[in-house]
Amino acid sequence: MTLGEKLSTQRKNNNMTQEQLAALLGVSRQAISKWESDTAFPETEKLIKMAEFFQCSLDYLLKDSMETDDFYQKAGQTEQYIRIKGFKGFKGFKEKKSDKIVFGMPLWHVGKKAHGFIAIGINAKGVIAIGMKAQGIISIGMLSIGLLSLGMLSFGLLALGMIAIGAVAGGSIAVGILSFGAISLGVFSLGAVAVGDFSVGALAVGKYAALGDHAQGMIALGDTKATGSLFEYLGDFGMTEIVKVKDLLNQNVPEYLKWAKNLFTCFL
Repeated sequence: MTLGEKLSTQRKNNNMTQEQLAALLGVSRQAISKWESDTAFPETEKLIKMAEFFQCSLDYLLKDSMETDDFYQKAGQTEQYIRIKGFKGFKGFKEKKSDKIVFGMPLWHVGKKAHGFIAIGINAKGVIAIGMKAQGIISIGMLSIGLLSLGMLSFGLLALGMIAIGAVAGGSIAVGILSFGAISLGVFSLGAVAVGDFSVGALAVGKYAALGDHAQGMIALGDTKATGSLFEYLGDFGMTEIVKVKDLLNQNVPEYLKWAKNLFTCFL
């Protein structure tokens, strides 16, 4: 087999078009066509990159007499080990891309730096993005940024993660306008430790109102401890206390926080 025949075989075995391989190597599609037809010869740098990508040896590519590549077997490595090793070094990540275009992007793209309607990769950008670092309308990743974001570290309109920051945030540590978490910070916060304008939690600290086992705020309602600058109540409260709290909230809470005030009263 000639070099061109081997390149064509390896490309097809990896489900790649000439355009996709050209984009990966930073050359034109015509260059790939010339290489595969043996009318031109790739530079050494491109050969090395293709050998790494296709997980084959340079000897296999360059020597017409070598019909199969046993380089890794001679080194005592199985195919499974090669794949694991390639993943750890991010060398074995197969670049694949749809030919169909949606909103000016491939319908799907899988690669180290994936960019498509659906993007999956180390660094992924798309309408739906999944990766170590993901950016999209819907994003899932170790670090995710999007309208709907899921990840270890998550930023978004709706963010869910170990650490979540967003308009609506939920996580072990959550920061948002509306936040839910073990440690929660927000205009309205709900959590084991909750801090905000309105807070509900085991330890609740609220600028206007706090409800919890230990509560501190302008209005504080606590089971064990309550510290309130305007009103405080300890233990179970009845309808009289609820009416009193609602009246005080109506008198002291700004109109733009009406939604948070109404949400807080649902817990009374």
